[in-house]
Amino acid sequence: MSGPPDERPAAAYLAGVLPGTGHLLHRRLMQSVPPYRWLLAAARRLGVTPRGLVIALPYGFLAAFFLVPFLIVLKISFAEVVIAAPPYTPLFDLVDDGVDFYLSVKLNLATYWSLWTNNLYVIAYLNSVKIAVISTVITLLVGFPISYAMARASEEVRPTLLMLVILPFWTSFLIRVYAWIGILKNEGLLNSFLLWLGVISKPLVILNTDWAVYIGIVYSYLPFMILPLYANLERMDLTLLEAAADLGCRPIKAFWMVTVPLAMPGIIAGCFLVFIPAVGEFVIPDLLGGSDTLMIGKTMWVEFFGNRDWPVSSAVAVVLLLLLIVPIVLFQRQQAKVQEAAR
Repeated sequence: MSGPPDERPAAAYLAGVLPGTGHLLHRRLMQSVPPYRWLLAAARRLGVTPRGLVIALPYGFLAAFFLVPFLIVLKISFAEVVIAAPPYTPLFDLVDDGVDFYLSVKLNLATYWSLWTNNLYVIAYLNSVKIAVISTVITLLVGFPISYAMARASEEVRPTLLMLVILPFWTSFLIRVYAWIGILKNEGLLNSFLLWLGVISKPLVILNTDWAVYIGIVYSYLPFMILPLYANLERMDLTLLEAAADLGCRPIKAFWMVTVPLAMPGIIAGCFLVFIPAVGEFVIPDLLGGSDTLMIGKTMWVEFFGNRDWPVSSAVAVVLLLLLIVPIVLFQRQQAKVQEAAR
């Protein structure tokens, strides 16, 4: 006769903390998975517990593929541009003047100062934030009804709806953006359809404008808004809406008083997932936007590949990263304070 199911976390088994099945699984891993055995033995020699080793793995991944590249870009941003390979001066230099042998560190701060004194970069930053904010708001307005309808659909239909949301990712991002050129140009499908309906008398000028950039960003990043919203709305207790209706709350008021507050974590996650990549977007404004559409991603591309000014391009990237990370960190701290106060 078997007992009740074991609901203890699998991480505890891997760490060898729990008895019984945990020890059996731990022994099997030690016997059949050599990398696991070597990694665990090295961690024990360093005084690291298995739990600490598991926690250190994602931090090691972030350090290797985020922190180290960022430090390289940061180093290049303090260099000076030269006609050489690589096209920038070294940050550290060993100097031997015959008397002393020392390490020289040369930081060029003029690059960062030029970002604030040159209107080109200031306008690019402001325009990028403006386009990203408007695109995020439009994506939220479009994605929320879709997510709500998916969450209220029957369980048999939901997997199909999710597949339809993810289906565009099966096609190359570049091809999907190119397709919008054929749709939005003067002789494209949209203008031809509107002329056939008689809605317009002459073709609309949409391509090479900011509106084309908004359409491209909303279409490309709409799944990033729908998925977190759907995951949040699917778990919502519908009895709360019934209780609000029993208390005399109208459907619209119940939506604003019950549904929106409960969906706020999904709204915040979706807005972050859309806003952050939209700020540094390059492909969409380059293909769908005009010459007046100035965004920071396009500016970085021109500086890096056109002018071969790697220090300026790196400084632009560092400032953009700081502009994105600082508000997110402040927001997370504010949310943590609110949660602690609620407890």
